[in-house]
Amino acid sequence: MRNKARKRDYPSLALAPIAVLPEFQRKGIGSKLIAEAHRIAAQLDFGSIILLGHANYYPKFGYVTMAEYGINMPFEVADENCMIIELCQRALTGVQGTVVYPQEFGIT
Repeated sequence: MRNKARKRDYPSLALAPIAVLPEFQRKGIGSKLIAEAHRIAAQLDFGSIILLGHANYYPKFGYVTMAEYGINMPFEVADENCMIIELCQRALTGVQGTVVYPQEFGIT
């Protein structure tokens, strides 16, 4: 994420969509995948994870809208689907701005 006012970058990870085959859904597999992603990200010293996902699914893992932090996506999408989680307390204190994806994603 890039804070325009302070012209500083804050590294964060992006969680890709979680998908579990229908016959294996509702068994906690998706929840375990997310928990493990959080564990590994924290172990690697990342303070946050962003995602674009279903507004009714990810909040149960602690995700809140990025708008609550003054963070936005570089493209048009409903605020309710743009979420972020702090992996450690106060990791996002003072962070605001626009998400900047790596060049390989082709998102400008």
